[in-house]
Amino acid sequence: MKPFLTFCALCCFAGIFRLPIEYYTFLRILVFIGASIVIYNFLSFKQYYFSIIFLVILIIFNPFIPIYLYRKSLWIPIDTITGILFLLIAFAEKLEQKKEEEIIEESSEYSIQPKAYLRDKIINPKKPKED
Repeated sequence: MKPFLTFCALCCFAGIFRLPIEYYTFLRILVFIGASIVIYNFLSFKQYYFSIIFLVILIIFNPFIPIYLYRKSLWIPIDTITGILFLLIAFAEKLEQKKEEEIIEESSEYSIQPKAYLRDKIINPKKPKED
């Protein structure tokens, strides 16, 4: 998923330049798909604040009912912010995976040692016999 989100970000940054209208149609479809994937992942991890941000991006870049702003000066900051958000999500996901790997490594270190539980201690209620 990281290469796809990075590709979405690079395409958003390329959208800053003056390009043919076919590129911007491609950009709408690409960002729509990318935002849909990100929203799905955020909702599966129950991170609703980030899913709302990408829902706004999904609406702005909607290829089925497009929003026309008619000025390039309005689209430049939108494309830039969207590209930065895609890059943040792509690299933040990598950081979360590293944290999970560290937790797994730490738990595997502790699992090697046998655990002694106090509740399993055998207590003999009878007094020992004295001869």
